[in-house]
Amino acid sequence: MKSQTHKEFFKKKLLAWNQNENSREMPWKGEKDPYKIWLSEIILQQTRVDQGLAYFQRFVSAFPTIAHLAEAPETSVFKMWEGLGYYSRCKNLIATAKFVHAQLSGKFPATYDQILLLKGVGPYTAAAIASFAFNLPHAVVDGNVFRVLARYFGIDTPIDSTLGKKLVTDLAQELVDKKFPGIYNQAIMDFGAVICKPQIPLCPVCVLKENCLAFQENLVAQLPVKEKSIVRRTRWFYYFIIETGAQVQVRKRVNGDIWENLYEFVLHESPSPLDDHQLIEHLDTILGDVDFELVSVSGGHKQLLTHQTIKGQFIRVKTNVLPHLPNHIFVSPETLQTLPFPKFISNFLKDKNVSLNLFNTNRNQQSTDLITTT
Repeated sequence: MKSQTHKEFFKKKLLAWNQNENSREMPWKGEKDPYKIWLSEIILQQTRVDQGLAYFQRFVSAFPTIAHLAEAPETSVFKMWEGLGYYSRCKNLIATAKFVHAQLSGKFPATYDQILLLKGVGPYTAAAIASFAFNLPHAVVDGNVFRVLARYFGIDTPIDSTLGKKLVTDLAQELVDKKFPGIYNQAIMDFGAVICKPQIPLCPVCVLKENCLAFQENLVAQLPVKEKSIVRRTRWFYYFIIETGAQVQVRKRVNGDIWENLYEFVLHESPSPLDDHQLIEHLDTILGDVDFELVSVSGGHKQLLTHQTIKGQFIRVKTNVLPHLPNHIFVSPETLQTLPFPKFISNFLKDKNVSLNLFNTNRNQQSTDLITTT
């Protein structure tokens, strides 16, 4: 049932809930600066609010205007992004900041179509900026909105299908409040986050339950419907931390793969897990005639990405001469701390024992850790 009365009930109750009951606090709510709205939206793509909040605050403090961001060294921006993942967002953030600063005289575009042309900005982000900053009637359609509308209107078409996306997007645009689109958009997103949650939604206290088709027909747990499941492939990353004196060898990833523009140690990627003997063979291949001391081998590490699972280990090696590997450089401990690394590596470096001993040239004890394959 999608009668006009049904739709009007939805809007009326939603806006009343927002005014009288919505206590969800976020620092960008009510914000009118398009730069800060854009920054918050890019950070929150594929990121939980509780994690993104601290990053947003650090970015605003370090780069209070788009000019500050555009003129900052890219390495420092990537370092500040470290840990958020999906680093293409950071790459696009930098590109857009430079474009607005250089080509638009630092003035953020003020129409939906112009905003949509910015690198890294899709329909959702463009609608958010247009409605929040410029009060333009464009509906935001994120996961919260898909879920609320699918449940309330009983939409059983898979929301990850072309037809399902169109059905919900068109409905969302029809429902958006033309006078106060920013308030309405924030209200429906908050409602999905606070009341109509993915798991254990608060149906007993929901102001929409009287006309919610999913609630009335006991379909809340079944909606929204998704037809696709994520298939992850597993990749095995073995990082050789090659130390010479008080320097360690690293390189910048620039090949268009995951973690582009971030730094890493000497990498051997394998299609399957390696044992001790195979690791030593690869180390011999990497170093050639250079003598080395095997310092330690870590336990297994793992990171889940959207479509990939990264597994692997860290092998610390000490040499007396500088091995020359293409595209690699040696850096000091001070420089190492300023470089942006993927979470897979930064988590390893944050370990207290690793950070304290990484450049201890008096080591002579070899680890007996076993190579793990899980």
